[in-house]
Amino acid sequence: MTVTIAIEQPKQRDVAALIGLSDDYMASLYPPEGNFAVDLDALCQPDISFLVARLDGKAVGCGGIKWFTDGSAELKRIFVHDDARGHGIGRKIMAELEMQAASRNVIRLYLETGPLNVEAVRLYEALGYQSCGPFADYEENPHSLFMTKDLKQREAAQ
Repeated sequence: MTVTIAIEQPKQRDVAALIGLSDDYMASLYPPEGNFAVDLDALCQPDISFLVARLDGKAVGCGGIKWFTDGSAELKRIFVHDDARGHGIGRKIMAELEMQAASRNVIRLYLETGPLNVEAVRLYEALGYQSCGPFADYEENPHSLFMTKDLKQREAAQ
């Protein structure tokens, strides 16, 4: 079993199908006004780097980073296919996203998730993400949990 994680284009057929599964999952948990996932076109913009995790060549996970100009960035579209859960792929994606951010001297990472995404919230908390208020263009709402991590503290701990 070989896991690879690399920057790829999101508009590949297998990656787009994976993102579609993520959309379906989110739609099963939240109403349309509570879904803030960016679409494929947005993921292809130059201010976003998009990673794909492959298990023996099959796209099974993904995650992106939207780069801001103030030394921060937002994690986007982090998802692992049900069939690939339990192999640490989510943690590997998060580690690679954080390394990408550190390589660009990002000081603070943000993410928006839903409080019903219990597994994801547990992972983010285990990795040192803490609740915060809305950031960027987000507004407070009952369907969002905003989290942040200071990467400078990460460096000091290493």
